[in-house]
Amino acid sequence: MEGITNLRSLGGYRNKNQQVIKDGLIYRSGQLDQLTPAQTQYLATTLGITRIVDMRSADERHQFPDATWPHVQYHVLDVLAQVMTNDASLQSMISSTGAVHDRMVQLYEQLALDPTARQSYCQFIRLLLVPDQPLLFHCFAGKDRTGVGAALFLKILGISDEQIMADYLLTNQARAAANQQILATMASQLSDEQQRAVNQALLVDADYLSHYFEVIKARYDTFSNYLQTGLGLTSAECQQLRELYLTK
Repeated sequence: MEGITNLRSLGGYRNKNQQVIKDGLIYRSGQLDQLTPAQTQYLATTLGITRIVDMRSADERHQFPDATWPHVQYHVLDVLAQVMTNDASLQSMISSTGAVHDRMVQLYEQLALDPTARQSYCQFIRLLLVPDQPLLFHCFAGKDRTGVGAALFLKILGISDEQIMADYLLTNQARAAANQQILATMASQLSDEQQRAVNQALLVDADYLSHYFEVIKARYDTFSNYLQTGLGLTSAECQQLRELYLTK
């Protein structure tokens, strides 16, 4: 079976207390718009995924609707709904001008501070507070909105910054074939400069996620303050997340 783009489990990471994230409960991926019947069966039956969290915009969902299956719960969390320019969408990657690196750094600042983004990530963590119901979350590429969601989840569970960054950067390997396909499909429509910009926009960079956490530090001082004041999560909810997803 052909692999599903950027699909991977967040299980298996070990925190400083030697607790390990349980496997088979939480997965991240790119969008699910072109699943084959075999891929759908794999998600539904082999992985037993009962819930999908879609972090894309209304336009993205309309243009590339997710494939779903019977009895799966589908949740929409439009992380960038109130942001003027959604630089995480493919259309924006194609049409935007200016330095890609600078735009992406600004995007991660919005992911940290924008009120709708903060509310969406709070809802995302709360959706995880359900025992034994495997969940898959994604955006378009599974790299920015999804990358931040994964980083939040891992950091709440006490996973080291080094492991969080390593998981984040895995996207560049996991999306290599899909990115080349996108570029090949659009080659005739784009100038060389546009192709280089889209190629860069399809990648993650350590600077982006580092800036996300730097912004949190500057605005909220500590990650705990960000969780409680910025996202509105309680300490009890964060503890419940740890109890549900970490081995004893």
